[in-house]
Amino acid sequence: MDPASGCRKGAGRDMNYFRTMLLLAAMTALFMAVGYLIGGTGGMMIAFLFAVGTNAFAYWNSDKMVLRMHNAEPVTRASAPELYDMVGRLAQRANLPMPKVYLIREQQPNAFATGRNPENAAVAATTGILQLLDRDELEGVIAHELAHVKNRDILTMTVAATVAGAISMLAQFGFFFGGGGRDRDNGGMGVIGMLLAVIFAPMAAALIQMTISRTREYSADKLGAQISGEPLALASALRKISAYAGRIPMPSAERNPTSAPLFIINPLSGQRMDNLFSTHPNVENRIRALEAMAATGGARPEVAVRPSPIPTVRRR
Repeated sequence: MDPASGCRKGAGRDMNYFRTMLLLAAMTALFMAVGYLIGGTGGMMIAFLFAVGTNAFAYWNSDKMVLRMHNAEPVTRASAPELYDMVGRLAQRANLPMPKVYLIREQQPNAFATGRNPENAAVAATTGILQLLDRDELEGVIAHELAHVKNRDILTMTVAATVAGAISMLAQFGFFFGGGGRDRDNGGMGVIGMLLAVIFAPMAAALIQMTISRTREYSADKLGAQISGEPLALASALRKISAYAGRIPMPSAERNPTSAPLFIINPLSGQRMDNLFSTHPNVENRIRALEAMAATGGARPEVAVRPSPIPTVRRR
């Protein structure tokens, strides 16, 4: 391997670890702020302990929680041979271990990846996306998700989804069971603090999530196009998914909105603008970037192929 390439990969891993630690620090600070607003100094300390426990739990279990949120079902080559072999072929091309493959029985076309590292990754696709896209478009989507795995975005994004949900839960718990005049003696803000926590804490957690998600989608689009070799197929897939996702609701995502940044296209209704409160960059901007990439020949593979136990079929 080229030493310069190895240095770049090492720097990239270090940056992703730094970003994960920064995220956990920001989420922990937000936990403590919510605790202070609800219960003063005592509430802040309780929230800190809760945050430490939540961060540790999220690191090891957030992928399982997200998959459970969406009732994802594991599939094998026997139950879904085309999807399973497609994931295996693209993982081989991207020099990644074979991830677990899941199916979500939702009509909305969408997909996401999760897991704490490439060795424990999972790729999930909805039944709707399998019905809507042709083979090249679906390969582009799967390659995009594998790009998140290769870039090690999935830990950051999955932990963010889990911790953001916990912050919202803590704020709501404080509203119903905490607060009161006695909190003022410890520096808390009583009922006013509870209201501020309920209103602003989930918004702040969502902003942290969205900032991370939006900056990583362009990078995953680019690397995904290099893995599949078909940037225009990915662009076509994004256009189709965006059109249908806006009309077909996904109940599991509506029940768990903190998981929205994981998906290739925002699965929630009512968010169409490319602004600070969007979970994803504007789809047309992403499509234009992919079209420019195709026009300049920027989709030449830059990922190594390694031997894989997954059998492949040679195209004629």
